[in-house]
Amino acid sequence: MTPDQLARLRGEAARVRLRPLRDRLAEPGRFEAWSHRLGPLLVDFSRQWIDDAALDALGTMLAALDWERRRDAMFRGDPINGSERRAVLHTALRAHRAHCAAMAPPAVLESVADAWRGIARLVDAVFDGSGDCGVPPGIEDVVNVGIGGSDLGPRLAVEALAGAGAGRVRSHFLANLDGTSVRTLMRTLDPRRTLILLVSKSFTTQETHLNGEALRAWMIEAYAGDAAAASRHFVAVTANVEAARAQGIAPERTLPIWDFVGGRYSVWSAVGLVLALAIGHRAFDEFLAGAALVDDHFRTAPWRRNLPVLMALTGVWNRNALGFPGLAVIPYCDALGNLPAFLQQLEMESLGKSVRPDGAPVGQPTVPVLWGHVGTNAQHAFFQALHQGTDTVPVDFVGVAAADHGLPDHHAALLANMLAQAAALAGGKTYEEAWAESAGSEADADARAVLAAQRTFPGNRPSTTILLESLTPTSLGALLALYEHKVFVQSLLWDVNAFDQWGVELGKTVARTILPTLAADAANDAVLDAPTRALVAAIRAARDGRWDTPPA
Repeated sequence: MTPDQLARLRGEAARVRLRPLRDRLAEPGRFEAWSHRLGPLLVDFSRQWIDDAALDALGTMLAALDWERRRDAMFRGDPINGSERRAVLHTALRAHRAHCAAMAPPAVLESVADAWRGIARLVDAVFDGSGDCGVPPGIEDVVNVGIGGSDLGPRLAVEALAGAGAGRVRSHFLANLDGTSVRTLMRTLDPRRTLILLVSKSFTTQETHLNGEALRAWMIEAYAGDAAAASRHFVAVTANVEAARAQGIAPERTLPIWDFVGGRYSVWSAVGLVLALAIGHRAFDEFLAGAALVDDHFRTAPWRRNLPVLMALTGVWNRNALGFPGLAVIPYCDALGNLPAFLQQLEMESLGKSVRPDGAPVGQPTVPVLWGHVGTNAQHAFFQALHQGTDTVPVDFVGVAAADHGLPDHHAALLANMLAQAAALAGGKTYEEAWAESAGSEADADARAVLAAQRTFPGNRPSTTILLESLTPTSLGALLALYEHKVFVQSLLWDVNAFDQWGVELGKTVARTILPTLAADAANDAVLDAPTRALVAAIRAARDGRWDTPPA
């Protein structure tokens, strides 16, 4: 984004601010003009603090970036991840369900088809207990061991779609290095009826390695030291086939991850095996079909009716023109409770960059801090700040129009709260309205004035509402793909590479330096800074029962 473009956007914002959002909502046809349907999705932008002229300015800026050609380059498999010289082809994972002709190289599509057949074969082996792929019969529990993209997407999808499953296996997730979670699973599960999925592209990820080793020892103990029998309970999803084989995992229980699929875009691949096992591979294919629906739309719809483009443009408008620093994602659906965490990785790991692909600093703020929680719980936690705090935080409300839990009164109340919050954030309450509410009060005028000030809501707090017709594999797939393509478009506007993540590496490197100082009593602490040395000493003291003894 050039300084001139940024200045133009901020000039448009100054003009837009002159007309309150509540007045814009009263314009005839506002909802019809600013809301769009796509299959099982309805996306309403009418409560964004924006108008046609501002949107045109954003569209002109996007057109100058030749965005359609760059979009097609992604679908085609060009190496658009420049820092790693890789293609970006998560869309190829669902291309078989798209209506548009596949653009990915034929070899990629064939490799994806082979992996899909491997997924289906493993799922059938677990479900029918046939012993195919060497999977032991009688599997009742599946543990997905992975972190980041190997955890967040699958965890979200499994929890969202639990009702779509065949109910044949229970799903569990191990991601963090906290041994308490490992011990809890070991106490809870029967190892001989448990299948363990080790999901790591490199097969050297620290969290996955340590958790996998603990579960391997537990499994071998259950088989009285028979490592070969224990190994049948392990499946690897990795690009490092040799490392998986070295741990005794047979090729028929090893599924691929490719360099052209980044972790946060990998739920559509064999990384989603835990989902396929939870809901069946046919329902998993419906999940892919939902994403393919959005892929087709993204490739063909004009920009003014292109949902990922509009999400990206309104997000850039809020961040760079209006200057809002955050984005809250509030799903009014317990089954989507992990959506904010998934989107935190998708958006902030993709767009949390301050350097352009050419190494120069970016010219504007990039990704807002994304956070959120499930509604209505969130209303009783942080909505006070959303309504009356000093920072305006735009909100994405996500709701499900029709639920199948058989408690219609609950669902009506849930959706009423979601709609009410969106309306209240946008419209607010004026001082005059708050004053009028205290009419007839016995309080004197000064007290009424103070109370009216405290009960004033500034409004002009923008939001987008996304409605799913119902929560199904198809609608969830469409929702996630919508955000994926939003991120791509924003990466063009902010001029960053959305498909690398160098920011996660430095902490890993420093942790490798610190770990030996925690594990050994006579470690060399000279490489540590003073606060780290002091904290290491406190940790050692607690480990040795000397917490109350200050370190020398």
